[in-house]
Amino acid sequence: MSNDNQFTLFGLRRFLPYFLTQFAGAFTDNVYKNALIILIAFSAHASDSDLLINICAGLFIIPFFLFSATAGQVAEKFEKARLMRLIKLCEIAIMTAGAIAFMAGNVMALMVILFLMGAQSTFFGPVKYSILPQHLKPEELIGGNGLVEMGTFVAILLGTIVGGLLVAVDGIGPFLTGIVVVLFACLGWLASRLIPLAPANDPGLKINWNPFTETWKIIAIARQKRAVFQSVLGISWFWMLGAVYLTQFPNYAKTILGGNQEVVTLLLVLFSLGVGIGSLLCERLSGRMVELGLVPFGSIGLSIFGFDLYFADNLVWIGELQGAGAFLADKANWRVVFDLSMIGIFGGFYIVPLYAIVQSRSEPRHRSRVIAANNILNALFMVGSAALAISLLNFGLSIPALFFVMAALNVAVAIYIYTLVPEFLMRFLVWILTAMMYRIHRDHMDHIPDEGPALLVCNHVSYVDALVIAGSCRRPVRFVMDHRIFKTPVLSFIFRTAGAVPIAPRRENEKIHTAAFDRIGAYLRDGEVVCIFPEGMLTRDGEINHFRPGVERILQETPVPVIPLALSGLWGSMFSLIGGKALGKLPQRFRANVRLSVGAPIAPEMATVAHLRETVAGLRGEAG
Repeated sequence: MSNDNQFTLFGLRRFLPYFLTQFAGAFTDNVYKNALIILIAFSAHASDSDLLINICAGLFIIPFFLFSATAGQVAEKFEKARLMRLIKLCEIAIMTAGAIAFMAGNVMALMVILFLMGAQSTFFGPVKYSILPQHLKPEELIGGNGLVEMGTFVAILLGTIVGGLLVAVDGIGPFLTGIVVVLFACLGWLASRLIPLAPANDPGLKINWNPFTETWKIIAIARQKRAVFQSVLGISWFWMLGAVYLTQFPNYAKTILGGNQEVVTLLLVLFSLGVGIGSLLCERLSGRMVELGLVPFGSIGLSIFGFDLYFADNLVWIGELQGAGAFLADKANWRVVFDLSMIGIFGGFYIVPLYAIVQSRSEPRHRSRVIAANNILNALFMVGSAALAISLLNFGLSIPALFFVMAALNVAVAIYIYTLVPEFLMRFLVWILTAMMYRIHRDHMDHIPDEGPALLVCNHVSYVDALVIAGSCRRPVRFVMDHRIFKTPVLSFIFRTAGAVPIAPRRENEKIHTAAFDRIGAYLRDGEVVCIFPEGMLTRDGEINHFRPGVERILQETPVPVIPLALSGLWGSMFSLIGGKALGKLPQRFRANVRLSVGAPIAPEMATVAHLRETVAGLRGEAG
């Protein structure tokens, strides 16, 4: 990622064994679950199949309510690589028992083992997600999560298909299923043996074994940071939405699309591969950062294509059921294919940044417990999805109408989340505006510290300088800007949400001037990153003006490291003063190349205005 892209992670020991471990686990789970469902549907218990299949779904979900609180504490207290190996050994034992039950054809035993599988997955989840920030660099986190989500959905897809095919093999199906689940459980354990150490985040933690009191406690911990908790709710909503689609695919294919089991599998493939593709694209679209702006982008797509799926095909099928080939041969069905693929892709855009936000913004000593809280809420929302779907369908809604309702609810959920945490919407606007207008190249962004206070100083070329910098930094940046720029229509929402500091010359407005320096000092004392444009005005000729002494006053009052920045490529844009007034002319270029160069930190006692100007000019080079 520091050299190429997310796929370079597959060449690293700190990622590949972990990826193979979690992939094998997801594959094994779904081979077992789907084989069990098909065995129930076509066994002597077929008359009670609907009841038993719903009981199976409950048996796998219940452990997440019962054991997630304990699982989060265990993941916090102990070294994670060793934990993963122990959990994988448990999986081998459980799958061995499952293989014996398959061969014996004992459905009741298989259902008990399904409960144990759910318990094993409950303990694996917090370790699976909390280990990533310990092994990946910040710029690798979004790409790593993209690969994990892609792998998870591909494993679900393959496991579901393989489980159905294996158990249906005449005479030896249960035997083959048992062999495969044990084999992949063993492969997962072998891969886990290569995972590097991941030290405990809170080795002194005293485990509370009461699941009820601890559940409330970990949810309270998750709520301590608003952006983290809203991300958890967003993740849970996605699993609720996804569960509705996946659950309705069989009846949707049969009654609306006129398709047989092949078409059901096709719909599952389209949705799963769509999520995988969207997850992989996140790294490219976000510029290798945890980009909150992708979340609103994803939610918009989920609703648009969810609405369109209602209009794509809303007639009950009458006639002989068709296979996947005949279904795809009919051009009238291509709209359904496109909509489901896009729902999956935008789902990937939506879910990957949310997981990365939870991982990167949670306190390290609380991270596993926050993920455990996420798993509890995920399970709760998935149960809610079943209840909601049953209620609406019994009320008389068609399946396409159910999809329409879920798309409308997605709009409502998005408005709720983005109202409570406007940073999501602000980052979306920054991401859209900068991505549409410029191709931004970034040098040495790692010079900006991941935590602790810092003062960024940069040359001032255009009205969008702050947007380019904000869209390039992983951390929130508090900008100091001219109070008139702060009031620019549309951009003012972004600036206010980003906590920007409007400033005016003392002779113009002493109250604004004094309040600005007070607020800057408060931000720095709180460990925030503040950015100032020491020229005090936009350049009128593309050259760097003299730096004003305000930066020295800030450092005298609150000495912090200074990070020099230089922008080039913005002079000549419609937002610069070239040729006269900014915004008073039509754009002359589209998707221009812009460079943001970051210099090494400068100690506060060395940060004179002359030295800072010379450093920024050197970083910028000849380009304006």
